Amino acid sequence: MRPTEILMQEHRVIEQVLDCLESITQRTLDGEDLDKKNANLAVDFFRNFADRCHHGKEEDCLFPLLEQKGFSPEQGPTGVMRHEHETGRRHVCGMADAIKSASTGDPSATASFVSHAQAFIPLLREHIQKEDHCLFQMADQTLSAEEQAQLLEAFAHAEHDSVSPGTHQKYLDVAADLAARYCVPCRVSTSNSDASPCGHIK
Repeated sequence: MRPTEILMQEHRVIEQVLDCLESITQRTLDGEDLDKKNANLAVDFFRNFADRCHHGKEEDCLFPLLEQKGFSPEQGPTGVMRHEHETGRRHVCGMADAIKSASTGDPSATASFVSHAQAFIPLLREHIQKEDHCLFQMADQTLSAEEQAQLLEAFAHAEHDSVSPGTHQKYLDVAADLAARYCVPCRVSTSNSDASPCGHIK
């Protein structure tokens, strides 16, 4: 499996939870109380699976390697992707703060949550499309077989160092549970850890 295939499989899980976040947001707009419990689960997923694990592998392993091959870190696609990661982080923080405020009865909190969610969802969906259909194709064409093998090993070390054992499966389970609650189709198998998008991590 190529490193970009691992990242693309992780994208499918992230899209699944984006669909759930969209459902949470739409129900809130339809007049229901903000589902703080499941909104918190989604935010935790985006912070740890999407950002710490997935974006971490991109920013710490893939992007520097591509920049060593001549991609500009400022003007090139990796710079654009980093900027969008940062924008997404701000929206995730905004959602987290809004959930906390909603728990204390702040009447403006729900509107703040919806605002950040409505900005975050299309941002991340478009970001994923750019990576799947542009950046990752460029990476596959640029990196040699040896470099791809080294990148796979770097992914394994990065994930092992950044999360505790079982964390990856935990968030696959969160994604599956949210999908079941909001009637969102599961995009990947979550039956066991070997089916995780980072199958090279045991």
